[in-house]
Amino acid sequence: MNKNSSNIMALAPNTSNKRETVCIFGTGDFGRALGHKLIQSGYPVVFGSRSTQTSSLIPKEAEVLSHAEAAQKAAIIIIAIQRQHYNFLIPLAEILRGKVLVDISNNLKINQYPESNAEYLAQLVPGAKVVKAFNTVSAWALQSGTLDASRQVFVCGDDMEAKQMVMDIVRALGLTPLDQGSLLAAQEIENYPLQLFPMWKFPILLSLGLIAFFFFYCLIRDVIYPYVYENKDYSFFIAISITNRICPILALILLALVYLPGVLAAIIQLYRGTKYRRFPDWLDKWMLCRKQLGLVALAFASLHVLYTLVIPIRSFVRWRISSQTVSQALNNKTEPLDTTNAWLSDSYLALGILGFFLFVLLGITSLPSVSNNVNWREFRFVQSKLGYLTLVLCTAHTMVYGGKWFLSPSSYRWYLPNAYMLSLIIPCTVLVIKFVLIFPCLDKPLTRIRQGWERNPQYSE
Repeated sequence: MNKNSSNIMALAPNTSNKRETVCIFGTGDFGRALGHKLIQSGYPVVFGSRSTQTSSLIPKEAEVLSHAEAAQKAAIIIIAIQRQHYNFLIPLAEILRGKVLVDISNNLKINQYPESNAEYLAQLVPGAKVVKAFNTVSAWALQSGTLDASRQVFVCGDDMEAKQMVMDIVRALGLTPLDQGSLLAAQEIENYPLQLFPMWKFPILLSLGLIAFFFFYCLIRDVIYPYVYENKDYSFFIAISITNRICPILALILLALVYLPGVLAAIIQLYRGTKYRRFPDWLDKWMLCRKQLGLVALAFASLHVLYTLVIPIRSFVRWRISSQTVSQALNNKTEPLDTTNAWLSDSYLALGILGFFLFVLLGITSLPSVSNNVNWREFRFVQSKLGYLTLVLCTAHTMVYGGKWFLSPSSYRWYLPNAYMLSLIIPCTVLVIKFVLIFPCLDKPLTRIRQGWERNPQYSE
């Protein structure tokens, strides 16, 4: 009875300036780093360990006791031990009754066990109040103080009071707690550190697929075809020419794919007459990775700029220019300036420069440090209005580049159109649909739907 009473008192909010004692089970890297951070934040810390001998690695301000003795000194106990060693807690079940146990463990692979480590801990010690936290923060970040990349701490638990106490500690350490709900969310929280760039998976795989397709497509048209029909070896095109075709093609297609889900969502909302029904899962996932698609597109556009800058120093280009010069000298004839081609060339370059400038602006605005300093209307203006303008300029840049060859039979080698023609399919589709959607007969009902109006209100149920 006395033990339970003392535990309840320890769980009460601390009204004095002195912080409550925190117990840490485990003296490994994370336990020591967290203990040092807690001491810096003004918390008395006691370590529970199998060996009570003081080590130089343990903060000298902390006390090292046996697990049972350390548990009796604190209401909050942080379990800095791997799941496979949790069995030692079973004999301590009576001492841990009513205590707050903070599970910080991670696994080696996603969904390694049927239940989360935190739920398993709650089963072993049913009288304790288990909270999941700190598993997304690394020991190195705590020791070095470089917490900018891992400042958010996901917290979940079934006991609101216990969860609030842990969140108070998180804030005291200079971190940001994010309440994820009940202990059922622990498995998702434990899987989070094991995910490798989850939002980048689709853009990267899509980019690799497009690279492979267009590489072999250009290889057939620009290397194999001349070798078969003209006996010319243009295999050196692989290093610069083909690469410099693939980069702008992917940049344009991926940029169009950033805005395609938006117009598809608008069509779905117009068809349904409501905004209160979920989009298909594939569209939801697509829309969530639009930022990553845009940044990958910007990377390919930047590569295109760099490859274009080296064109004048290529041996093939210098040979072709010198051959034309020698040919004009031998024929004693100077080719007159073709003003039409000059206009097309200058327009092509101007559109490319403006498109790339806006492309870079979109990329900069998507950075958290920039987007956090603009309001929603400003962010939407840049990402939507200027984004579509970027798509228009980049599409026009491609059209001006090869517009004169659209109807030329020589452009279709083995009946295959030039690769840049294929790159225009998705961007032109997006721009045409967007142009249709801005007609008042469609824009007005779409605006009303997004403001909450429903054609059939029963869908909101």
